[in-house]
Amino acid sequence: MNDRRKPSETQAKLLDRGWHLARTPLEIDVAEIEYALMRSYEAFGHWQAECLATVIEFSASGPENALLHIIRMNDRPKSVRDLAQMTNRDDIPNIQYSLRKLLKGGLVKRTGSGRAGVTYEVTPLGYRVTERYADIRSVLLIEAVTRVPEMAAKLEEAARTLELMTGIYEQAARAAATHRRRHPRPEPGGEENETGAG
Repeated sequence: MNDRRKPSETQAKLLDRGWHLARTPLEIDVAEIEYALMRSYEAFGHWQAECLATVIEFSASGPENALLHIIRMNDRPKSVRDLAQMTNRDDIPNIQYSLRKLLKGGLVKRTGSGRAGVTYEVTPLGYRVTERYADIRSVLLIEAVTRVPEMAAKLEEAARTLELMTGIYEQAARAAATHRRRHPRPEPGGEENETGAG
C-alpha cells in the first residue's frame, strides 16, 4: 500500500500544481477534476466521431452524436424540451441546428405539429447506425474497460461524483447569476491612461 502512495508523494514534491484557480489543496483537487473533465470531454468527442465514421459516412460533432443516441434511447420519440432536459442544455437553437443536420442525414425523422407538439425519432437508417455503433462500442470500448481491474466500481463512483458535481455547479451558477454585478463602462482612453501611468 505504501509503495502505491510513493509516486504521488514524490510527484507532489516535484511538481507545482498550484495556479490562479488552484491556490489551496481543495482548489487544486477541484481544478484537477475540471481539467480532467475538459480533456475527457474532448477525448469522448474524438471517440464518438471515429466510432460513427466506421459505421456511416456522416460528419457529426460529439453533441450531435449524443443527440442521435439519446433520441434512440428507450426507442420512444422525444421533443426538443426532452432532449434539452436529458442533456442538461439550454442552447435550444444549437439543439435545433443539430436536429436539422440529423434530419438531413436521414438518421432521424420529425413527427407531429407545432400545436400538438413536435417529436423526433430515429429512422430505419438511424436504427441500423445506432445498432452498429453499439456493436463497435462493445468490441472496442467496453472490452478495453473490462481489462482494467476494478473498473466497474470506479465507474460507478465516478458517475456518482460527476452527478454530485453537476448539482454543485448548477447551484453555484444560479448563485453567480443572482449576485452578478453590473460592470461600469470603461472611460474613453482609460486603458491607455492606466498603462501609461507607470
